[in-house]
Amino acid sequence: MTDRYTEFLAGERHDDVALYLTEAAVSNVERLADRDDAVATDDGVVLVVDGEKGRSVFKKTTGMDAMEFAQEAMGADGHVARDLAGGDCPEAGDGESHAVEFVFAFTEAQNEEVGGLYAEGAVVHAYAHCECGASYSERWLCEE
Repeated sequence: MTDRYTEFLAGERHDDVALYLTEAAVSNVERLADRDDAVATDDGVVLVVDGEKGRSVFKKTTGMDAMEFAQEAMGADGHVARDLAGGDCPEAGDGESHAVEFVFAFTEAQNEEVGGLYAEGAVVHAYAHCECGASYSERWLCEE
């Protein structure tokens, strides 16, 4: 595991974004896994990169604007794996396959003024896209 990845999950890299990419999203997953800012998973790679660069990489690999995708995904609640490398599609159960193709995530610092979850600590915002075409999101407190 890279330090960047561990620090991101702990809520210590608010200027970075994390991208989970599978072969369904990008054809050169193995090559991406060799990067210093990458963590290889069973079926993909998690990259933790500077926010601007990450949004650019996201657009190049998915063809979508990261913030527009996040806005769309916020319309459906689902479960995103805490390591960002997967999730449970809210459309699952219809007999189709529901593997995650990619995840876009960022963190926000604790903010007691906002209240709710944000008052408790730093928060991960994660947005996932399923092979069925559904997009969904989840938020949770960063690991300590």
